[in-house]
Amino acid sequence: MAACGGRESASLDAREHDCMARAMYFESNRSSRDGMIAVGTVVMNRVDSPDFPGTVCGVVGQKRQFAPGVMSRKMQGRSVALVREAAAAVLRGERHPRIVRARFFHAAGYRASYNNMHYVLTTGGNAFYEKRRPEFVTQPVPLEPLEGITGRSL
Repeated sequence: MAACGGRESASLDAREHDCMARAMYFESNRSSRDGMIAVGTVVMNRVDSPDFPGTVCGVVGQKRQFAPGVMSRKMQGRSVALVREAAAAVLRGERHPRIVRARFFHAAGYRASYNNMHYVLTTGGNAFYEKRRPEFVTQPVPLEPLEGITGRSL
């Protein structure tokens, strides 16, 4: 039987926070708060989708969805504290306002030949997109990078 608000819950929260921080650390340009918040928003959009696992760790730990070693490599350096702050903000409910329904992203310099990618934002070194039927794609190429939308800059 799970304890209500006890150590089990605190341990789960700490694990979800660590998984979110890992996704942000290994997938974003760690000098861009917007990039970290955007990655976190994609993670939460996946958590809320029936197409993906229903937990942050489930989403981040999915094979071939995030950077290799995202769950096992060491996070180090000055940026770790910044990443943890951004992870906490997303878990408290902050979202990047330009992401909305996007559940996918790739490195900003990558060019895919798919016709179902509707781009909504480029920030923190990544291009974020929604998958749509081709006839509903109105932004088929990544947008110019945009920074400074979320909270304080790092």
